[in-house]
Amino acid sequence: MRETHIERETNETKIVCTLALDGTGEVAVETGIPFFDHMLSALGRHGQFDMRIEAHGDLEVDAHHTVEDVGIVLGQAIAQSLGEKAGITRFGCAFVPMDEALVMASVDISGRGQLHWDVELPIEFIGTFDTSLFKEFLIALATNAGMTLHVRSIAGENAHHIIEAAAKATARVLRTALSIDPRNAGQIPSTKGVL
Repeated sequence: MRETHIERETNETKIVCTLALDGTGEVAVETGIPFFDHMLSALGRHGQFDMRIEAHGDLEVDAHHTVEDVGIVLGQAIAQSLGEKAGITRFGCAFVPMDEALVMASVDISGRGQLHWDVELPIEFIGTFDTSLFKEFLIALATNAGMTLHVRSIAGENAHHIIEAAAKATARVLRTALSIDPRNAGQIPSTKGVL
């Protein structure tokens, strides 16, 4: 079973995450940041993960610590659930539209955690969510999951649409890359023999 449970507590946040990679997209998320909950729900639903996240953070300061730490924990949960990464597809690429917005995401579950972000995004608040924080979430996610993630905007003007397309594109590439390829017969998808 490719699933895990992680709890992380700092002076700024307390986060509990349960993740099953081979799920049906059942998501229960509560971070205290409604728009971020909406994006995490989209990530789980379109990635077909079963995911429960409960986060308590110092929102009286701002949402930065909570958003970043959820990315850290979710990335760690992905990495732990994958184990040695035997049999995975490894790569994924998707273009996702949302109204006028179009976002491309591509991923390599390489063991080298990094985000390459080329997204024209209005800096504003969507509810209580500072749009600049979505990049911070993806940095933490990619770094801790050990994946190279590219996210690029092709078109878009509305910040909500751009971020939601980015969340869904990321979900779709993860759904593909983390899935088991039956032709791999449990092998590590690398000429090195390790990822």
